[in-house]
Amino acid sequence: MTTATVNSKGVGTPTTRIYGALAIVALGWVLLGGLFFTPEDVVQGDAVRIMYVHVPTAWVAYLAFIVTGIASACWLIGKKHSLGFDRVAGASAEVGVVFMAMTLLSGSLWGRITWGTYWVWDPRLTTTAFLFVTYVGYLAVRGLGGSPEQRARRSSVIALLAVLEIPLVHFSVVLWRSLHQQASVLSPDGDIKMDGLMLFTLLFGVFGFSVLFAWLVSHRQRIMAMQDALQTNALDAAVSERLREAQV
Repeated sequence: MTTATVNSKGVGTPTTRIYGALAIVALGWVLLGGLFFTPEDVVQGDAVRIMYVHVPTAWVAYLAFIVTGIASACWLIGKKHSLGFDRVAGASAEVGVVFMAMTLLSGSLWGRITWGTYWVWDPRLTTTAFLFVTYVGYLAVRGLGGSPEQRARRSSVIALLAVLEIPLVHFSVVLWRSLHQQASVLSPDGDIKMDGLMLFTLLFGVFGFSVLFAWLVSHRQRIMAMQDALQTNALDAAVSERLREAQV
């Protein structure tokens, strides 16, 4: 048997450092712009400032789950079944769950200010919560044990089914009568009713959280590669030990 190794070269690579720097700059502006420079909304008042976190984290959570689905499909259809795809899928799902939790939390705070309650069983809120629970379940399935190949096989199928929920969540405000407002930027009529500085800050938030997502996934998948190598090394050592015992 061969012993798996992981090349640790690349930890803190220039690319990841660029991701980190861009995330700091972009999110720094979102913090300052969102709190101090952008105007109040004529209807929502200061509550609109939650939007600069709520909307970007929701979109990046969608992005993360889509990346999980694409990486899972690449593992399934690839001839070599590269575990690199599976590790990216798992890392992206972990980060996506964190961002989706931030979306639900910020949405609850907005709801308390606007609706007078932290939670209602609104179609958008309900489908978002279901999406969150689905990917928590996906992560649980990944942790059931077995070889990395077994983990990749079972989780890839679940990822491809789970990603189908995203269109349902996004269009829930159109498909059903929802308290949740429709999209402020990507509205069906193409009309953007936002102050220029507000729109700039919102888009900068999407950019900042996106590069933060890339930074987190790049580091997390590297850690997962090391964990897989340790597991493989431990298995190889255990098999070698049993072979030596059988020869005695």
